[in-house]
Amino acid sequence: MYRKIEEELKKWQDDSKMPLMLIGVRQVGKTYILDEFCKNNFKNYIYINLDKEENIAKIFSETIDPDTIIEKIEIINNVVINPEDTVIFFDEIQVSERAITSLKYFCESKKPYKIVCAGSLLGVKINRFKSSFPVGKVTIKYLYPMDFEEYLMALGEDKLIKEIKQHYDSNEALVSSIHEKALDLYKKYLVLGGMPAIINNFIANDCNIAHVNFELAEQIITSYLADMNKYTENSEGIKNSQIYNSIPKELARVNNTFKYSIVSKDARQIRYESSLNWLLASNMVLKCDLAEKNESPLKAFVNSNKFKLYLSDVGLLRSLANLDYREILLDKNEMFKGVLTENYVACELYLKSKELYYYNFDRYEIDFLLKIEGDIIPIEVKSGRRTHSKSLQEYIKKYNPKMSIRISTKNFGFENNIKSVPLYAVFCINK
Repeated sequence: MYRKIEEELKKWQDDSKMPLMLIGVRQVGKTYILDEFCKNNFKNYIYINLDKEENIAKIFSETIDPDTIIEKIEIINNVVINPEDTVIFFDEIQVSERAITSLKYFCESKKPYKIVCAGSLLGVKINRFKSSFPVGKVTIKYLYPMDFEEYLMALGEDKLIKEIKQHYDSNEALVSSIHEKALDLYKKYLVLGGMPAIINNFIANDCNIAHVNFELAEQIITSYLADMNKYTENSEGIKNSQIYNSIPKELARVNNTFKYSIVSKDARQIRYESSLNWLLASNMVLKCDLAEKNESPLKAFVNSNKFKLYLSDVGLLRSLANLDYREILLDKNEMFKGVLTENYVACELYLKSKELYYYNFDRYEIDFLLKIEGDIIPIEVKSGRRTHSKSLQEYIKKYNPKMSIRISTKNFGFENNIKSVPLYAVFCINK
């Protein structure tokens, strides 16, 4: 399946001498993407899993000199490595902090070594690196679950993507039959999410959602919870899982600002903050900060004590909440469908700028603020066709923004300086 990050990998190949590190949650496709990229773009390719090949992992405990490392790999694997045309993929690199440190010296070497690496919870590893992380010596890229556009690509809906983009730009309504088709695909994505294994299973079952193996989502969540204990001390692992499991309950509240008391009755920030930071660094969870001023830069006006948490994948949120797919497709659970919708929009917007903000004023709340071409734009999210919102109207009256965006199941349009964006077109925002 095509992933947008492939274009970034090709740019790295053409322009950068630095080693490349791909960061993302487990099961998001890091190994697959790098494996395919290396096979298709280099004459010679060597794959090394440091978690399984302990004999190679031990090399880094003895030396971090690139030439010596390569020489010992050549001996162990009985190969000849030509730096000019060979790429080496160190997978599960998080098992060796010294291996990560060695990337600096691969970057500084006079030989044109081509190194790529990935691993489970690399974001956490970097955040808690005990020695000197090779800052400025590594190209870091992030891989997230497949967004809605990548999902459409996987389904072969390239013409539909083109049509959506054209109507986003023109604000002209799509033909109703195409609009309804796009909405149907969106509702299925709301159930499936963007984890590659689940979308692959959907496609393998002729895109019949009734035949999808939803246990795959449960297995992914189980692996996440296992990682929380594997890579942390026992007490922290428990707190990590408590926060993660509390997110459906947090989001279902009328005021879904995160509260430690929802996680556990005795939870306090001082005890749980490091666990929250672990989850954020792992990319399992996304944070949406309260901006106390709707001015640029939004980051300068963040209230650090008030924020919302979203899961990094909407399909995993559905699974974690134990919500049957028919409740979403048949509109049997409008309340939690709204929760999934907001989480979906958060994931799509996060891909644009790697940060999320919401805004409160007087008695009102704006779901998201996004900076577009230098302007702060308010964004309102609705899960259905009913789009009346006192909050957005009051915001417009008070602040007179350049424009506003309303996301819902309604077709494209532009009226009263409000741009109507269907839920299936959120990936177009900020393009």
